[in-house]
Amino acid sequence: MKTTKRLWRKCLMILGTTGLLIAAANSETSVTQAQASSAQGAFAMSYLYFGNSSSYTSQVDKSGQTLDEVSPSYFHIKADGSLLIDDSFQASFVTDMHQRGKKVVPFLSNDFDQALGEKAIDNRENLANQIVQAIQTNQLDGINLDIENVGADFRDKYTDFVKLLRDKLPSTKEVSVAVAANPTGATTSWIALYDYKALAAVSDYLMVMAYDESFPGDPTPGPVASLPFVEKSIQYAIKQAPANKIVLGLPFYGRYWNQDPAADGAGLSAQTITKLVNAYQGTVRYDTASQSPVATFSIGPTDPAYSINGQNLDIGDYTVWFENEQSLKAKLKLVSKYKLKGTGSWSLNQETSDTWDYYSLWADGFYFTDMQKHWAQADVLAAANRGWMLGTAADRFAPDAALTRAEAATIIVRVLGLTGEAPSGSASFRDVPATHWAWQSIQLAKQNGLIQGISDDRFAPDQIMTREQMSVLLSRALHLTSQSGGATAKVFSDVPAGSWSAEAIAAMSSYGLVDGYASGTFRPSASLTRAEMAALLSRAQPLLTK
Repeated sequence: MKTTKRLWRKCLMILGTTGLLIAAANSETSVTQAQASSAQGAFAMSYLYFGNSSSYTSQVDKSGQTLDEVSPSYFHIKADGSLLIDDSFQASFVTDMHQRGKKVVPFLSNDFDQALGEKAIDNRENLANQIVQAIQTNQLDGINLDIENVGADFRDKYTDFVKLLRDKLPSTKEVSVAVAANPTGATTSWIALYDYKALAAVSDYLMVMAYDESFPGDPTPGPVASLPFVEKSIQYAIKQAPANKIVLGLPFYGRYWNQDPAADGAGLSAQTITKLVNAYQGTVRYDTASQSPVATFSIGPTDPAYSINGQNLDIGDYTVWFENEQSLKAKLKLVSKYKLKGTGSWSLNQETSDTWDYYSLWADGFYFTDMQKHWAQADVLAAANRGWMLGTAADRFAPDAALTRAEAATIIVRVLGLTGEAPSGSASFRDVPATHWAWQSIQLAKQNGLIQGISDDRFAPDQIMTREQMSVLLSRALHLTSQSGGATAKVFSDVPAGSWSAEAIAAMSSYGLVDGYASGTFRPSASLTRAEMAALLSRAQPLLTK
């Protein structure tokens, strides 16, 4: 971080009287730096369970860059408590994920079978050795334990099982535990199997399964994960364990009721629910108390059949509680509110396709509605998480707006950590009165020798930066030349060889930091948008931290 600041300072000092500014571009209003929790952003993992294992890679690819880790259903338990590696395991999938920079941490499941779970815990020494061997042999990145429906009398033994794994595996391998949500602090039943405090001490994180508030066999229709249920589950968890070891589990599914006790609470993927509502002209309302959507539809005798897992749905009226964008966003907000490690989800390929348009932004506390489908979303998120770029408002980033000098001045102060107040009698610019929103930042930046005006008494706060100005600035700051780059510089028809910015643009091009347009032009005088600045920062990040 210190090196980065020195480079930014050098970048700013070389500008002289031109007053051009470079910084992490953002507009400075009500959004605070506290929203940028880390350079990496909130952790995100998801379980892989449904679908053919040969489609796992394509399932993950649909999530883009959102997921840090995937947890496939590879590990099960035999009747004698030993390890069963599922036939779905494919070494090629592990390779695919590692090439994408994602960890593969399979989960060990007893498939909700109490006897198998108890046998596994009693056989924990041998089982732990088998798991360690499987992880090492198959280049896996750790283990996620998902033992459920085992009584609280196994509580200490289960903690010991997790500790055994932590002791046997190197610190570079993950040990995480899926734990039942416990919003009421229950001390009996299988929910009390999980000693949050003790488990957190011997694992990397706890994945709180904050769903199944209503469950299969429940006769009364209700939400899978109401917001009060989820928030109370978080509040219990962070009283027992550090918030940065808590991962909030979110459901990508719903449950339906249709007056058939055998089917009450049966699960449906979010994708399927959308199809059913459309197919049978159903309705959806949003229940404000639970912050959950509820769908209703009817299947008549003459309606076309709908098959799920090879079985047609019965004729009748259906009530479906599920999750949609509005309800998931409400839950994602809790991650930043309680400063949690991040999110998990059950399970990948059940979500609707638009989920990943907003998921990372909202989990990280950036509620930018204008970035949900923008080409630079990943770059903006990375810059925001580094505290370099924030929003023009709580819900807007304005990615296609040009970066102004006033915005840049404010960012300079933030990037370099400058604090204090400019003296009331300090010299100002006539076009930046004390009532200007960026007055304080502009004064601090000037007093610290970082920027100057375009003249002695003018700052031009609303003036934009151009693409060639940014190229010259960065190439000088980073001592880049076209000869030292790793590739041949592109030639742009609108950048004459003898022009003042030609060498800088060539240097930036040879390092892969700037691109031209399909027409073969660079458009050197065009303004630099905030989205383009975010993309440029992402590309330049390796050089900025050298």
